[in-house]
Amino acid sequence: MSLVSYERADAAAWLTLNRPEKLNALSHELVEELRAALRRAVDDDEVKVVLVRGAGRAFSAGYDLTQEAEGHTTGADAWHRVLSADVTATMELWSLPKPTIAVVRGYCLAGGCELAMACDLVVAADDARFGEPEIRYGSGPVTLLMPFVIGQKKTNELLYTGDLVDAPTAAALGLVNRVVPGEALDDTATELARRIALAPLPVLRLTKLALTRAYEAMGLREAVHANLDLSAILNASESPEQEEFDQLVRTEGLRAALAWRDGRYGERLGG
Repeated sequence: MSLVSYERADAAAWLTLNRPEKLNALSHELVEELRAALRRAVDDDEVKVVLVRGAGRAFSAGYDLTQEAEGHTTGADAWHRVLSADVTATMELWSLPKPTIAVVRGYCLAGGCELAMACDLVVAADDARFGEPEIRYGSGPVTLLMPFVIGQKKTNELLYTGDLVDAPTAAALGLVNRVVPGEALDDTATELARRIALAPLPVLRLTKLALTRAYEAMGLREAVHANLDLSAILNASESPEQEEFDQLVRTEGLRAALAWRDGRYGERLGG
């Protein structure tokens, strides 16, 4: 079974993260398939817009924490290699030379939230929830895009607390373009893609390039790579919280580890 399905619909390519039983957690294998699907969309001159969504009830709960816990990665150099692959995939989506739309329902967390933020536009169902809860188990965001999307103060709050925000709040913060009922999500995204695709592909490419370069002139790419270096050191620090979380994943399963993680904050996030 493909972990990322690829469908053409007129001038749009739909890329669907396809691990619904795991809330589309981003395993190493899924990330590689996503990169291949992105390259396929770039190479197809009939495709003008790329849409990314998740199968089932979530966009993505983030990186596969079970795979991470079982990987026994140690040392900053090893962590840098692991995290570099994730950053590379997210930044390929960020700099894709065609407009991109994240189509989000349910949980959009951690690395999944970073994928959504890497897209040019985000259309969300009214049940969507966004956030980066990594700090709650001694980790941090892999691709630091949030400051450039929603600004400094709210980014500080969300990354220090690991709190989530609902779709209307995400829209108010500028993370989401449109919030619609769940049953209207795909149709809304399709119509938005159709309107974008009315423009010639060379014009879309150059407009996307101008927008990307504007943010990179503000230091986005430099900040992302600086964060990668620091994240490798952070993950290699083996904090007590990170060790406890990984041990619970290995001995009692991810659900128990998540319950422990969020129970410390007096709540249950579910992913």
